[in-house]
Amino acid sequence: MDDALTPETDSLPLLLLGSASPGRRDTLERAGLEFDVLPADLDEEAILARAGDLEPVEQVLLLAREKASAVTAASEGGYVVLGCDSMLEIDGEVVGKPHTAEAAIERWRSLRGRTGVLHSGHWIVDDRDAEDEGTGATFGATASCEITFAQLSDEEIEAYVATGEPLEVAGGFTIDGRGGPFVESVTGDPHAVVGLSLPLLRRLLAEIGIGVHELWRED
Repeated sequence: MDDALTPETDSLPLLLLGSASPGRRDTLERAGLEFDVLPADLDEEAILARAGDLEPVEQVLLLAREKASAVTAASEGGYVVLGCDSMLEIDGEVVGKPHTAEAAIERWRSLRGRTGVLHSGHWIVDDRDAEDEGTGATFGATASCEITFAQLSDEEIEAYVATGEPLEVAGGFTIDGRGGPFVESVTGDPHAVVGLSLPLLRRLLAEIGIGVHELWRED
């Protein structure tokens, strides 16, 4: 992570999101929350390799923790830092970002008509000063939901992949973009699909004495 990174705004909102994900930003914005952004750039594969054999729910929580820790170290301080990570699990196997069009096409051909579980890890670091009621706490939890994909045609798959949208997202799909029509149903926390569970965030904030309504921006 670049030590020169600083938050993107001149103000200092209480919540600092350690993610570049447009879906996560949009989720917080639509919920009316005040926040700042400082993305984490980590070698996720290396982190997981060092950790050894972990279940998918443990993997996303580990990566969320590492992101929150890195962002805390690089920030100006005084924040409640939120790190997040998501993975799609199909039949016990983790489905990551496809990165290439060829891999994305193959991925969607294997996903169509099937149901998987999307895991989204959340990690909080309370980096507020003691005089601002900071606790120094660092903890997290994972939100999961089941996703059933449509029975796509090869033409639909190729057209979707050609947009470039699925190449750098967990599982190779989005529900809040062009991939939305290809998700038949979601069972469980609907916000977990975009990688940030608002109900879980509320519970995590409550553990350090913050009500989510205290983060509502003044419109």
